[in-house]
Amino acid sequence: MAALFLKRLTLQTVKSENSCIRCFGKHILQKTAPAQLSPIASAPRLSFLIHAKAFSTAEDTQNEGKKTKKNKTAFSNVGRKISQRVIHLFDEKGNDLGNMHRANVIRLMDERDLRLVQRNTSTEPAEYQLMTGLQILQERQRLREMEKANPKTGPTLRKELILSSNIGQHDLDTKTKQIQQWIKKKHLVQITIKKGKNVDVSENEMEEIFHQILQTMPGIATFSSRPQAVQGGKALMCVLRALSKNEEKAYKETQETQERDTLNKDHGNDKESNVLHQ
Repeated sequence: MAALFLKRLTLQTVKSENSCIRCFGKHILQKTAPAQLSPIASAPRLSFLIHAKAFSTAEDTQNEGKKTKKNKTAFSNVGRKISQRVIHLFDEKGNDLGNMHRANVIRLMDERDLRLVQRNTSTEPAEYQLMTGLQILQERQRLREMEKANPKTGPTLRKELILSSNIGQHDLDTKTKQIQQWIKKKHLVQITIKKGKNVDVSENEMEEIFHQILQTMPGIATFSSRPQAVQGGKALMCVLRALSKNEEKAYKETQETQERDTLNKDHGNDKESNVLHQ
């Protein structure tokens, strides 16, 4: 009897465990079903993460590009950080030492107490040069002077100014000074002169204002486009620009020629007067 009782108790325990497992599995399915039935709701989270990662990667790439560009343009001592195994080397006097393994380059730097500078990285292998600290300093100064002598010019800007034909002399002088500043900065200056109210003024008189402004900048500015009627003849417009280097040179030569001719003429008149007095 005891054995039969134990057998029944064992079967009942197994059934209870199976029932619990089925209930637990059903509970899990009920919990996970909404997530499977709503892929649209979960999709934005995934896309957001992907987008954020892509944006971060692009930004990192741009930053790396900026760093690389900065390193290429900087003139500085490379030290022992030579990325290529073999480089084309020049000594401190500019003599070509040919291709050399970086270990031998470092040994040569230590022996001569020299620095290593990138010369041209676009060649294969890249070109480097050994230099003294003084040579590096002098080269940096030379590059700075070149940048000052040849500043980078950005896109030409156009400045616009509208004047009235009956503008007073004081106001015209103020506007002319502003135009001069723009011209010195190599800007194009568009000037429009409108006919004043209740003022009968001819186009020739309005055009004279343009010439009056231009005459304050001899050897500096000229017409990019000459005065022409706009707005149905109610206004005149022109554009001023700075002289090019060739135009400035030609202007100076013309002025020097005129000065010489004037001096020669005055000297000739003095000779004639002396002859008459004798």
